[in-house]
Parts: sequence; structure tokens; C-alpha cells
Amino acid sequence: MFGKLLKLLTRVRQYRVKAVLAPIMMICEVAIEIMIPLLIARLIDDGINAGSMAGVLRNGGLLLLAALGQMTTGALSGKFAAEASTGFGANLREDMYSRVQKFSFSNIDRFSTASLVTRLTTDITYIQMAFQMMIRMAFRAPLMLVFALISAFSIDAEIARVFLVTLPVLGIGLYLIMTHVHPIFTRVFKTYDRLNGVVEENLRGIRVVKSCNREEHETEKFRTISRAIFEDFSRAEKIMAFNMPLMQFCVYTCMLLICWFGAKGIIASGNLAAAGMTTGTLMSMISYTLQILMGLMMLSVVFVMLTLSRASVDRVSEVLEEKSDLTSPEGAVTKVKDGSVVFDRVSFVYRKGASKKVLDGISFSIDSGETVGILGSTGSSKTSLVQLIPRLYDAEDGSVLVGGEDVRRYDLTALRDAVAMVLQKNVLFSGTVRSNLLWGNENATDEQIVEACKMAQADEFIRSLPGGYDAVIEQGGTNVSGGQKQRLCIARALLKRPKILILDDSTSAVDTHTDALIQKAFAEAIPDTTKIIIAQRVSSVMHADKIIVMDDGRIESIGTHEQLLETSPIYREVYESQQRKGGDAA
Repeated sequence: MFGKLLKLLTRVRQYRVKAVLAPIMMICEVAIEIMIPLLIARLIDDGINAGSMAGVLRNGGLLLLAALGQMTTGALSGKFAAEASTGFGANLREDMYSRVQKFSFSNIDRFSTASLVTRLTTDITYIQMAFQMMIRMAFRAPLMLVFALISAFSIDAEIARVFLVTLPVLGIGLYLIMTHVHPIFTRVFKTYDRLNGVVEENLRGIRVVKSCNREEHETEKFRTISRAIFEDFSRAEKIMAFNMPLMQFCVYTCMLLICWFGAKGIIASGNLAAAGMTTGTLMSMISYTLQILMGLMMLSVVFVMLTLSRASVDRVSEVLEEKSDLTSPEGAVTKVKDGSVVFDRVSFVYRKGASKKVLDGISFSIDSGETVGILGSTGSSKTSLVQLIPRLYDAEDGSVLVGGEDVRRYDLTALRDAVAMVLQKNVLFSGTVRSNLLWGNENATDEQIVEACKMAQADEFIRSLPGGYDAVIEQGGTNVSGGQKQRLCIARALLKRPKILILDDSTSAVDTHTDALIQKAFAEAIPDTTKIIIAQRVSSVMHADKIIVMDDGRIESIGTHEQLLETSPIYREVYESQQRKGGDAA
């Protein structure tokens, strides 16, 4: 754990001065606090017992200054620790978020969305709290313990030996608590991931939940996972609850033993002075006893907090240490010559060692500027095929060439700037219509935005919205229809002016007339752009230069609409089925 924690601590960065000042101020506070019992002893012995007002004023003034100094250094330590810990948490969260942005699809597949949300929020909060405690209590507790022990031994070594009996008992007890609690917290955070997943899924599909009247089912599913978290936390808290009785046992044992040995010495000698003590030193001995026990209690709290954050350190480190599977090579090609695409005996699996290939022996070529349709049943790996073109995944075997170069030789930014892809699940972000469109090209002019929207048949409905291009889009685009969302996403892709445009079933929610207008606009406005269209409707691809028919990760047939009606049973079946339904092909 400590190795991973040290790596995380490098992210303190601009807050390292405050992270250093916090323990320095804490050391000063402890040093002054250790001096206070000595000043109290001198105040009693040299002032009150001696009947000297000068001694009272002198030692009382020093005691007042010490108290002010302790208060000032303690406040500064708290201030610096709070600023350093919150800054450290912000840096950690930012670094983790940036790392996730650089992940390939395969990296993201290893972590669920809910798990990443938990790690970015709950886990980092625990680490931040542990860090703040480390730079304060983790310095204060051992220093107070050591200095108070030294001072106690300097007053009466024989009586002070009682502490040496209680320390091993406390250490063994804390070790047992930590080893039993850590596995529970590791399990709890995984359950948190499941809980966040249920909440995310429910909120995304809330309309389906309500339309199917499944609120009770979803509530029970949430309650079951929430109960599991409650039970695990309860179990962990029950184990951690032994910490306080253990501390109290050590505290009262020390107090009783000190009182016993102190009283025994006094009785044996007849008075305090004969026992080697004055009233002041006896008071200071009791004060140091309390400081030692306070130090032990703080140490136990630190150990508990470190135990709690240990699982979080592992989970956050796991994300930060994850390396992207896809990186730009040295001497990368930075310019895509044209929109030609070649698949040469390509095979692909999502997980290495999988028994069945997602794509198996795929070979075909597309000339720059061609329009190519891809048709196939659900699960035939159409989406997996096109995701290899912008290198969202890498082929397991074979090679994918774009513009005559293997995609693995390109700079990733250059390749993806040349390939615009409208995904199967259309995503809009909270903001305005304009801000969403500018994702395609942040420097696009108003004329270019309008032109792209006209090509995507989106301009008319945008102007009908309150505010037009400045109309508000809610999170996820919930205030626009599915067809409108698709057209906005197509316009966003067109603003990139790509060499290759991929539409992954991106016109399924628009009517056939609008679909035809979009295809016509593509043919007229971007004739040099290679257009790859995945569709379920034959009408969306029947006018393509060639159509690829997929079946179970393999190419069943390639040809034009007329050729496939003659040679492809799958294509002919789909065409005739849609035609019988009065469908799109007719």
C-alpha cells in the first residue's frame, strides 16, 4: 500500500509547500504542548508553593505565551493541511479523469462506468481525508508520544515503565483490527460500483421503467444492493468498535498503575519530596500521562483511517497505472492522403484468448470517395468492423489500411481527425445546439455550421426551436427526439470535413424521405469523402457503390444492390421481407 500511496503523493505538486508547512507547524505545536506541563510545575513549585508573586507572574506569563503559541501553530497547521489535502484531491481527480480520456475502448471495457464514477468521487475523498490526517495526526501523535515518554521517564523512570507494558498490547490489537477490516472495505467499494451502476441504469432508462410499471422491481434491486453495503459497513464498524474499548483499557490501566506506584512510593517515604516528587512534578507526570494516552488514541485513529483508505488507494492506483493499449508510434504519419480503406485478412477479438473471433478473415477494399453500405443481422459484427478504421480497437491479426498506410502507423489525432464516426448510440451534451455542433470543429464559422446542418436535414427543425442554434440541449439530449438527435450528430460529424464518414445505423430514427435527402446531400456536397453506412433498411444502402453483407463476423457477399439480389440469400431475404411489409425498399 505504502508504495502506491507514495506514487499518489507525487500529485501534491503546487501544494507541496503547504503540505510541508502543515507538519512543521504541527511539530512546533507539539513542542510547545510538551513544554506546558513543565511550566505548570514551575508555576506551582516556584510561585504558588514558594509564595512568590514574581514567580507566579513570570511563569504565568510564559504559560500564557505558550498557550497562544500552541493555538497559533495549531491553527496554521490546520489551515495548511486543509489547503494541501483539498488541492491534492483536486489534482488526483484531474489526473485520473485525464487518464480515462486517453484510454482506448479496450481499456474502458476493463472498468465499468459506475466503477470509474465511484473511484473519482468516493475513493478520492477517502484518500484526501487520509492524506490530511497523515500530515497532521500522523506527525502529531508519534511526536507527542515520544516526547511525552522522554519527559515522563526524565521525571520518574520507574513509574514511566508502565507505558512499556500497554504499548505492545495496543499495537497487537490495532494490527488485528486492520487485518480483519481491510477485506471488508475492499468488498464494500466493489458493492458501491454495483450500486452506482444500478442508479445510472435506472436514471437512463427511467422512461422505460415507468412505461413498464417496474418501479417496485427497480426499488427492490436498489434496496438489495444498499442492504449489502449496510451489512458490510456494519460488520466493519463492529470490528473497528473494538478500538475504543482497547484504548480505554490501556488508558485506565496506565492511570491505575501510575496511581498505584506513585501512592506506594509516597506512603513508603511519608511525603512527596521524599518520594522524589514535588506537587508540580506530580501534576506534570499526570499531564504527560494524558498526553501519552492521547497520542496513542490519535495513532489508533490514523491506523483506522489508513485501513479505510487502503482499498481506495489500490482502486485509484489501478486506474492511474492503466496504460492505453493504443498509442501513436514514433515517427508517426501525420497526414491521411485520401479516404481509401483496405482490410487485409483481419481478425479481431475483444478479449485475448477468447474462443470465438468477433471478426474472422475479413478482406475487402474501398476506393476514396466511394459510398459503401454494410448490412447484416444483429450481432454480425458490423460495428466492430468499422471501429477498426479510426483505430478505436486494434486488429488481432491482419491489417487495416487507410490512405494506403496501416492505421497503426498514424498519429492517433491525425487519423481520427480524418475519420468522422456517428456512433450507434447518439450522444449530445448539456449546453446549446451550437456548442454541441462545435464538438466536430471548434473553429467552425456560423456559415459552416448552417451548411452542415442543411446537409444533415437539421437546419429546419433547429430554427423552429426556441433560440434556434442557441437553444438549450439538456443532458443526454432528452429534450429532442431520436431523429433530431441523429441529425445533429450527423451535422457534428460533417463539420470535421473528414476524408472518411462512418454512419453506424445513424438514420434509423428518421423517416425514409429524410434519409433519402441526407444521402442525396452527401452525394452532391461531399463526393470526395468516403461514406460507409451501416443500416438495417435496404433503402439506406441500395444506391451505394457496393454493399457488404455481414454474417456472424464474416463477409457473406459483396456487390451492388442488383448483384446481391442475384447472389446473396441473406440480402434477398431482407429486401423481400421489407418489401412485403410495405417497407422501406419499396
